[in-house]
Amino acid sequence: MRYFITVVYNPGYDKRLRFMVMGYVDNTQIFSFDSEVSQRVEPRVPFMAQDPEHLEELELFGRRVLLIGQIELWTLFRYRSQREKGSHTIQWLCGCDTGPDHRLLRGYKRMAYDGLSYISLTEDLRSWIAADTEEAQSTRRKWEAAGFARSWRSFLEGRCVAWLVKYLDKGKEILQRVDPPKTNVTHHPRPEGGTTLKCWALSFYPADIMLTWQRDEEDLTQDMDLIETRPAGDGTFQKWAAVVVPAGEEQRYTCHVLHEGLPEPLILKWEPPPSPTTPIMGIIAGLILLGVLVAGAVAAIVMRKSTGCHTVPQADLELK
Repeated sequence: MRYFITVVYNPGYDKRLRFMVMGYVDNTQIFSFDSEVSQRVEPRVPFMAQDPEHLEELELFGRRVLLIGQIELWTLFRYRSQREKGSHTIQWLCGCDTGPDHRLLRGYKRMAYDGLSYISLTEDLRSWIAADTEEAQSTRRKWEAAGFARSWRSFLEGRCVAWLVKYLDKGKEILQRVDPPKTNVTHHPRPEGGTTLKCWALSFYPADIMLTWQRDEEDLTQDMDLIETRPAGDGTFQKWAAVVVPAGEEQRYTCHVLHEGLPEPLILKWEPPPSPTTPIMGIIAGLILLGVLVAGAVAAIVMRKSTGCHTVPQADLELK
């Protein structure tokens, strides 16, 4: 379970803070909140929309958290705005991971200020690690004195895990489904020489996947161009891995795909298209055969007509 929280302060626009929250289970967004759009939590999947009581519970919990932290937020924003004009942003990432037994594996809460690390919970969830700045160290001392680590540990071990288990049960058709990847290898000649082979994995879920290239069974992980897994916009994901190979040696390279939806790892090669001469020769041969048949049919018709004109009926011969 992951909560992405963004707080924006723009003194040139207004004096209000804008809060945006997105909730994810694994890589599926299940709800969102934007203080400039609505004061309600918006469900992003059907099973959340079917539970209005829980949406209200999330709203109440969010208001309490924001109320507790609002004084500290204003302090930070005003301190920064005195030195640096313009808008400022605070980002939080917090959440919990569970195992098959539905017990907490790890919890986390991290905070960034204007894109830079600011303060975060330690792995044991009992204290804080702050950036080496006067503001961050001041925040750490205040949060430790207020017992904020204990409060967040209680949330991560309690509500966060309980809500995650609830979501996995109610939304199992969406959250626990497995869609294997659709795969292929594409071939891209390079102007400077050589060829790029690109191994594609499309329309898969969950997002965890591994793509690797090998040359004659030698791993090429260090030589690959690999993109991060990206959402496809339909609830599935996509990814590709590319490698540059000498022209003419494409068949020495194989792409290996590992995903939960595959019964065994896939091994792919680039398959060159069939030679264009084969279908062309087939078409030519077919046209020649068709021409021969048509010519034969025409000749037969002509011969029958010619024979009909010069044959004397038997009755006429007898009369003569």
